[in-house]
Amino acid sequence: MGDRQGVAGLGQPWQSSQALLLLPLALIAVITGVEVHSPEDFHLASALVIAPALTASFAGPRTTAAIGALTVMAQGLIGLLHGELATANRIVQLITLTVLSVLVVIYCAIRDRRHAQLVRVRSVAEAAQHVLMWPLPERMGLLRIASLYLAAEDEAQIGGDLYAATRAFGGVRVLIGDVRGKGLSAIGEAATLLGAFREAAHRRPALTDLAESLEQSVQRYAADFEPPEEAGERFATALLVEIPDGYPVVRMATCGHPPPLLLCQGRRVTVPTLHPSPPLGVQGDGLGPGPAGRELDEIPFEPGDTLLLYTDGVIEARDADGRFYPLAERVARWCDAPPDALVQHVQRDLIAHTGGRLDDDAAVVALHRTSTARGRQHVRIIDTGTFHQSTGPDPTTG
Repeated sequence: MGDRQGVAGLGQPWQSSQALLLLPLALIAVITGVEVHSPEDFHLASALVIAPALTASFAGPRTTAAIGALTVMAQGLIGLLHGELATANRIVQLITLTVLSVLVVIYCAIRDRRHAQLVRVRSVAEAAQHVLMWPLPERMGLLRIASLYLAAEDEAQIGGDLYAATRAFGGVRVLIGDVRGKGLSAIGEAATLLGAFREAAHRRPALTDLAESLEQSVQRYAADFEPPEEAGERFATALLVEIPDGYPVVRMATCGHPPPLLLCQGRRVTVPTLHPSPPLGVQGDGLGPGPAGRELDEIPFEPGDTLLLYTDGVIEARDADGRFYPLAERVARWCDAPPDALVQHVQRDLIAHTGGRLDDDAAVVALHRTSTARGRQHVRIIDTGTFHQSTGPDPTTG
């Protein structure tokens, strides 16, 4: 296998490794020179093993093997000049240095192989993330959007949290959810929920009907793939959000998911009160109405306001003392920040709060309303959960 420079690429990494290579070479030259010109009772040659060990920290197996060979040759040169090359002590030193150099080279080869495997795994994870959870656009309709995803599982790019957005019925519809479990084991349910949303969001005019469609998809997935020992334990929380172009409101249907934060200009943060409803895949059981009884909530959403959606991995993240992350308190400092800056603030603050280690997947989506469309119809949802529209141009056109 090639040197580590080959894995890292050409250019600056290669030049840096070349510069670092001068250190073990200088070390071999200095130790050899000092040993040759020192009295016979002064022994420094054993320090030559530092050279290959040092090389292994920045170079690959081939370069490390070359430095190891130079150290063995230097050891032999010292013995030859001292007239003790054939002595038992010098032979033992040569054998020991050779064995140690070989072990260091083997370590380099294993390390670089694992590094290459990790690079491939990361590339596959990133590709899977883009296939399952498409990146949200920076702008959609009248919204500016920013998102954040932090996977709890080491080296993973995806997990049990999910989000998606689409244009439908004259506005923007957004899903944020959290399936049971975390990391790679939750990807199957997350993919099912995302696929169901992308399909049903364009077919179901009312959010309550969309929630029912997602409920059916989760139930089918559980029936097909739920192990017998986990019967009844497969579920997902979700929050469905609809922001019409022509009306300064946001409509929401919750399925056991934490309510969003509404950030208004002037450092004012409110938590909307949503009708309680059980997670997807849970048929009541005293937790609230079943899927057919999910209710719709509507609150004002004026231009300049920001709606911050999140999963429980954010608010349940703990610091070293076991304290939960105070999301509402922290974001009050950044009410006037644009969505991308707001998400970056949350990311840095959350990582600092947890010391860089999350116990659960975490996702955040910031939706900032820039304006309200003029000259379009107003759309509202009546108690039956169906759309009622006044006469006027079609909101889906123009």
